[in-house]
Amino acid sequence: MPDPILLLGQTLDRLARNPDNLRQLVHEFTSKGVRVQFIKEGLTFTGEDSPMSTLLLSVMGAFAEFERALIRERQREGIELAKKRGAYRGRKKMLTTEQIKKIKERVTAGEMKSKIAKDFGISRETLYQYLKEN
Repeated sequence: MPDPILLLGQTLDRLARNPDNLRQLVHEFTSKGVRVQFIKEGLTFTGEDSPMSTLLLSVMGAFAEFERALIRERQREGIELAKKRGAYRGRKKMLTTEQIKKIKERVTAGEMKSKIAKDFGISRETLYQYLKEN
């Protein structure tokens, strides 16, 4: 019976958070008899890999991590620029000022927060965020 195959259609950076995690996952799969194949990169790992394939896995993982870091950096810069232009305001509030006032009154009266959140169609976490605001 042939080895089971794990085919990954995306790039190897979709599998792991960082190069160490990538190596660990590939080792974990291959030690269980699974052949790991990265289609886009054309890499296959069976557990009987050469030092060159291990090096390639490490280098490709490092490049993928670097690329993700650059994307996050550009995204942060874009958000900052949008905030300066006034184009990025974050998510709109779900409740009006009057509704928030009613929530605070009901909490002060001792009503259960979970019931109040349900009545207003928000999560308890959102309710707590509104309660923190002045």
